Formats: sequence, C-alpha cells, structure tokens
Amino acid sequence: MARMAQTLVALLFVNLTSQASMLCNVPSKFWCDSPEIALKCGVYEQCYKQQWPVHQDAEVVNFTVYYESLCPDCKNFITTMLFPSFLKIGSIMNLTVVPYGNAREKQVGDHWEFECQHGEQECVGNIIDTCTIALVKNIAVYFPFINCMEASSAKPLDAAKVCATKYPVPLDAILNCSRSSFGNRLEHEMAIQTESLQPQHQYVPWVTLNGVHTEEIQTEAQDNLVKLICDTYKGSKPPGCSESLKTKQLCKKEF
Repeated sequence: MARMAQTLVALLFVNLTSQASMLCNVPSKFWCDSPEIALKCGVYEQCYKQQWPVHQDAEVVNFTVYYESLCPDCKNFITTMLFPSFLKIGSIMNLTVVPYGNAREKQVGDHWEFECQHGEQECVGNIIDTCTIALVKNIAVYFPFINCMEASSAKPLDAAKVCATKYPVPLDAILNCSRSSFGNRLEHEMAIQTESLQPQHQYVPWVTLNGVHTEEIQTEAQDNLVKLICDTYKGSKPPGCSESLKTKQLCKKEF
C-alpha cells in the first residue's frame, strides 16, 4: 500500500504543473483579478495570501461538510452555496469535505465493501472525490474539480474526465487510486469520520461549525453560509462578507 501511495503522489506532481499551464490561457498579470481566474490558473491560495487585501488576523473558521456524491440536495448545496461561498470568503474558512454520507460499509477479508444510498455509481463518485482530496491535498485545487463533478448530470467517471479538462488535477493518478486497495482504505477512513459524528448524522449535507453541529447551525449554513462564517470569524471581515447566498435542501437518511 505504501508503494502504491508513493506512485500515486509521484504521478500527481508530474501532472499538476503541466495541466495548470495548459488550462490557464490568461496572461499571468491577470491571474489574481478574480477568484475564478485564480482557480483556473492554479494560484488561488497564492493570490489570497500575497495579493488580495484580506489576511487573517484571527483564527479561521473550521467548517466541515459531510455529503454523498449523487444526493441531489448535496449537489445543490455544494454548487449553489458552498462553492460560491468558498470563492467569496475562502480566506477565513478552513473547509473540509467528507464524501461518504449515508453509505454503509462491511469488511470482507482485507478490504471494505460499500453500499451507497443512491446506488453503485454514487460509491464510484465518493471514492473518486476521496482520492482527489487525498492526492491533491490543496483545497483550492481539488474543490473546483469536485464542484464541477457535483454540477454534472453524467456518471461520476464521465464527469471526472470532463472536469479534469477544466481543472488541473492528475486524473490518471486519481482513477488509479479509486480502483486500488489504497483508495478503498481512504474511503473507509471517510466512513470512520462520518460514523464518529456526535450527534450522529441524520441526513446530508450535514455540517459542523468549529466541530459543532446543531440544527440552528445547519439551518443558518443552508440559508446563508457567507453570513454564518462571517459572523463567526472574529477578525477583520473580507469584502465577500457584504454579500450573501441562499438555498436550503436536505437528502434524508433512508438506510
């Protein structure tokens, strides 16, 4: 497993730089003109740390979203609330996404078998997302790719192939991971994180704010995530805090 992980990481670093340069057709002096351009050119983190005027003068807000890849309400929350909010106020968020949701798992020999609420294709999407997170590591790079997949109506593998042409992720390494024992173990770790929640999740998307879940936090996150994060952050507010987004839907736990 260790050798597999090392091989996948090596493929990641070879591919990321070349993909970013191919995808970004904007002159470098314009890379930090907007979050969208910065993401496309693979420099989002560098822009908000070095050129954008907001810098953290307080602890960032830890915000975690537990989801499953084909849940319609997860798709809606990620694409219409979470990702746009990340673009606006990502500099004051420590965002974590956990792709497992309402799935179930059982150990068979030396690996885990997963049963997903929306069928086998959802399990495929979950593990592709999980491998993307584990290999890319930088949320400014992998989250646009995951958002692209969530916005797609195609099967997860087909969506991944299309989205990898838009964002600089190492698709071959990700797919190799998703079919490997290494990826299987990574998805098991997502299951552990999800099943360890207190209180236990009853639906997805399920959110925690600085490690805490309440129905009030859930409602505020889905009604206006920008406001929730900005109200929680104790430092100087970034310009994005003056804007808001609204949406609310849930995918109930049926298993």
